[in-house]
Amino acid sequence: MFRGSMVALVTPFKKGKVDEEALVKLVEFHVKEGTKALVPCGTTGESPTLSHEEHKRVIEIVIEASARRVPVIAGTGSNSTDEAIELTHYAESVGADAALLIAPYYNRPTQNGLYEHFAAIAKNVNIPIILYNIPGRTGVNVLPETMARLSKIKNIVAVKEASGSLDQMSQIASLCDMALISGDDSLTLPILSIGGVGVISVAANILPRKVQDMIEAWDRGQIHLAQQIHFEIFSLTKALFIETNPTPIKTAMAMMGLITEELRLPLVKMGEENRKVLEKELKKLKLV
Repeated sequence: MFRGSMVALVTPFKKGKVDEEALVKLVEFHVKEGTKALVPCGTTGESPTLSHEEHKRVIEIVIEASARRVPVIAGTGSNSTDEAIELTHYAESVGADAALLIAPYYNRPTQNGLYEHFAAIAKNVNIPIILYNIPGRTGVNVLPETMARLSKIKNIVAVKEASGSLDQMSQIASLCDMALISGDDSLTLPILSIGGVGVISVAANILPRKVQDMIEAWDRGQIHLAQQIHFEIFSLTKALFIETNPTPIKTAMAMMGLITEELRLPLVKMGEENRKVLEKELKKLKLV
């Protein structure tokens, strides 16, 4: 379940509402293109702006549309422990294969508070849990020592690491008996080299086959091929973060005709100069 290219799915909108038809089409696209797991309702899915009803509905749609052909890892994190428990319990009840839980944002808990938050959620559900550490968005860094404590909890089985620090990731890999998953597309190949198992990928929304091919090449020992793919897509993976995620990826998908170009405030459409940079990178790879 936790190996290869796992897509951090966008949530398509149309006229202010979740575009359920487009979401089903995205699931079919990923099944066809070899994506190894679907991850709805993460930050790429604009979960902070989804109502609870929308959040649950998006998870339901992805589970129903995937029809067990691809595992579904539901984003169910919150800065409220009770809310995260409720969302995770719901995801489990409708058939999610696992849950992705971001560190509590804004509250800035201590390391012990982080431990107690994740432990409380794990205690209340049976499905596997993937921790998500992205201090640039949450304001708090889950340290390797805290990861090591959490890894002793039976159903905490993996971590999506987006701290940007390979040193920290190396410490986690050495201290913890759980899967290490890249949270940054540009660092996927380096993370594989220290024992990582794959990526929860933004770029896979538009490059699912390429991202999976790179990981499979690495797994087969075709290091040079994996490097070639890494360098081929590197500039685009950086351009996808030229503005706040998921603005660039949704813009790219709209350019490709996959979704309408619609975000929810406080996110807004890309500036024209950045749009030109993104379009140039998409053209390099013949995506538009």
